[in-house]
Amino acid sequence: MANEYFEQFVNASSLKHILGYYRANLTSWRAKALWKKFDARASHKCYSKGRAAPNTRVLIIGAGPCGLRSAIEAQLLGAKVVLVEKRDRFSRNNVLHLWPFVIEDLRMLGAKKFFGKFCAGAIDHISIRQLQCILLKVALLLGVEVHTEVGFERLIEPQPDEKIGWRAELDPPDHPVSQYEFDVIIGADGKRNTLQASLEKNSEEN
Repeated sequence: MANEYFEQFVNASSLKHILGYYRANLTSWRAKALWKKFDARASHKCYSKGRAAPNTRVLIIGAGPCGLRSAIEAQLLGAKVVLVEKRDRFSRNNVLHLWPFVIEDLRMLGAKKFFGKFCAGAIDHISIRQLQCILLKVALLLGVEVHTEVGFERLIEPQPDEKIGWRAELDPPDHPVSQYEFDVIIGADGKRNTLQASLEKNSEEN
């Protein structure tokens, strides 16, 4: 039964079908409350019912709070989002102060359903690790494709005579995502900023 559910989830190809799969199989009160949150967020006119960026292929580098939140936003817009993260764990326990509008944004994404103590009462802070856990769960539920232990090395620019899109050289080099083509690439790996370094190197070579 678990394998059958997994296959249905993997084969889902749209935001509607992905969430529909979960709704059909997860019906606890907490799950229903979460679907309601997602519906309210996805119904915002800026997303055009998930058709604002159809067929747009997005690569996001880094699974920090900014990378994960960007992945969620792109997925809600209707893009096909792939996220790569060099590490295999969340280990940063630094505490972040959250502005009121950030707290409201996270609440609308169901943060309190995943972490009951989220900004309870006058609390306006959270550890980076806990925030990453919340955002990763939301991203996966919305259909973001996440790969850990995959490092971004450089951007491969398509040549004028090639009928392919932008690709990424990764570590390990034989990772399947290295064969993907992308329309949008977002660097969210903090101070390493490997995307910027790659763009500067490509500029020097040209």
